[in-house]
Amino acid sequence: MLLQCKSPSSHHRAFFFLTNFLQVYALEAIVKREPDSGLLITLGQFILTVLATFPAQFDSSQPYFLKRSSVPLYKWYMSAAMFFAVNMLNNWAFAFNIAVPVHIVLRSFGSASTMTAGWLRGKRYSTLQVFSVALLTVGVIVSARADAAGKGKSVSTKGINFSDASFEAGLVILLVAQLLSAYMGVYVQDIYEQHGKHWDENLFYSHFLSIPLFLPLQGTLRSQFNRLAVSPPLRVAGVVSSSLPSSAERLLSSMPESVFMLLLNSITQLVCISGVNLLSANTTAVTVTIVLNIRKLVSFLISIWLFGNKMSGQMLFGAMLVFGAGALYGWESTVGIKRRQGRQAKETKSR
Repeated sequence: MLLQCKSPSSHHRAFFFLTNFLQVYALEAIVKREPDSGLLITLGQFILTVLATFPAQFDSSQPYFLKRSSVPLYKWYMSAAMFFAVNMLNNWAFAFNIAVPVHIVLRSFGSASTMTAGWLRGKRYSTLQVFSVALLTVGVIVSARADAAGKGKSVSTKGINFSDASFEAGLVILLVAQLLSAYMGVYVQDIYEQHGKHWDENLFYSHFLSIPLFLPLQGTLRSQFNRLAVSPPLRVAGVVSSSLPSSAERLLSSMPESVFMLLLNSITQLVCISGVNLLSANTTAVTVTIVLNIRKLVSFLISIWLFGNKMSGQMLFGAMLVFGAGALYGWESTVGIKRRQGRQAKETKSR
């Protein structure tokens, strides 16, 4: 996967950009047609990930044809429940009038939620780390207020009505998702420290154990899929169609455009989540957060450029605060603290 390379070449960087481009393109196309398709998007991603990761866990000599887990299953159940909830909340927010660029910016609040989860578990942070997260929080608030103002609304915690597609409800949903995601990241880090870095098992079980949770929602899923299935057939470009086998061209030409976008979104999400799981097994939760912020920045810019989403000056300022604070947090965590520790060690030796 993308993040397996310690020193990414230009090909890996191009692949990173292309994956983000396709994922944002597919997501925008689905959301613009059916804003409340978040549940179906989540299920599609989960099913494809399970199919792709099952061969690595297959063992015909074991019950249910699965290898014996290196981690107690109850821990994977806990991780899967949190993972399911985070993905459901993130995609559900699209039904509450949250635009894709704003969705990306608000999810960049991960640095603050990661710090909060770490602090609750006894970790301590430097002054610059706390300042950068405070700056990031201001950026999130500015971005949210700007988008709300653009929709003729005000951001307030008073009078939230969750039965309506209110912007305020969407903000609360995303906030809860980020806090839960931060705790899940720390929880998985603890699993790796206690039982080894079995990131491939985590990737499989977090998706496999979550799929039964969709069963009570099958009526909603069927309705969402039917709405996407009536979209116009996919238009295959001449250059692309000429390079495809005739059977593949016929299949694509007969596939509804929104269904194809759903499949494309699931494939690109599989690439992304595989890289994130590998990275989390080899680095700290903070590093994962910074890498994800960079990825969100790329997605954010693609969404603005490709789909012409309008950005006010206030919204752009808020976005710059978010991503700038994320970069400052990453520098302090990976460079600043180590430099000070090195100087202190030298001073101690010289005494």
